[in-house]
Amino acid sequence: MSSSRNLVLGLLCGLVAGAFWGGVFLAPKLLDAFTPLQMTAGRYIAYGLASVALLLPVWRTVMGKMEGRDWRDLFLLSLLGNLIYYVGLAVAVQTSGVALASLVIGLLPVTVTLMGAKPGEGVPIRRLAAPLALVVAGGVCINVAVFTQNRGVSLGQQLIGLLGALLALGVWTVYAVWNARRLAATPKFTSHEWSLLTGVATGLLSLVLVPAFFLGGGKVHVPAAWGWFWMVSFAVAIGASVIGNGLWNAASRYLPLSLSGQMIVFETLFALLYGFLHERRWPHGLEAVAIVLMLTGVLWSVRLHQPKVDLA
Repeated sequence: MSSSRNLVLGLLCGLVAGAFWGGVFLAPKLLDAFTPLQMTAGRYIAYGLASVALLLPVWRTVMGKMEGRDWRDLFLLSLLGNLIYYVGLAVAVQTSGVALASLVIGLLPVTVTLMGAKPGEGVPIRRLAAPLALVVAGGVCINVAVFTQNRGVSLGQQLIGLLGALLALGVWTVYAVWNARRLAATPKFTSHEWSLLTGVATGLLSLVLVPAFFLGGGKVHVPAAWGWFWMVSFAVAIGASVIGNGLWNAASRYLPLSLSGQMIVFETLFALLYGFLHERRWPHGLEAVAIVLMLTGVLWSVRLHQPKVDLA
């Protein structure tokens, strides 16, 4: 497959994955009556059940390729990129809002690129310094906006939300780089199979969080609330985890980490879009500037990768 075709397919996979992932930021708002641990357990138990169901037709074939090392890495990747990440995200969204969470985690293109880029792979970091600086500037703008605007959120809540977002940023950076390297070294599994196997591992890990369903901070939820809880959990599991993760795995195989890391900005942009729709408002000044800066940085990075595309 030519480099130009890889570039186009990788960009499309990254864009659509971002559209599905963006909904993850809205879920904690839709389930604000539940705790972050309950939301994490619900989403990933749903992810595990959906993954098992989708793997059933090829279960023996896929399991026949599994080795002990595969299970070990899947469990560790699932713990970082799913469970710990989503707890941090849920805490951030519930305490300080979608905007702060999505735009702090929107720094992933910078952290993934810096951690994952290798000499001779993709575009050198020095050429990406300017577009990455735009992404950082966007993150600075949104943090200034959050901490200077009065939205009925106390400084303590904002700090807790920021810490949750930073935790999510850190663990998902490690996950993204490790997962991309693991995929490159594991051609025996397709991107879709690896996503579903991640779902199985995540579902098994989530069973540890089952007690969270019965320790809801003193809150008793009516059956209708639990029905809504499972509806949102399965929607996020299928959309963001099964489809979104599968598309991200494909993008990771088509693109070098110096570019695939940039695709995560689309998650931020879609998260903001969904958040603004949910809040029925337009972005404020600094939020709009942040969006423009981050999008410009990513498009600049894409442009820098184009000279290496084989047009023959």
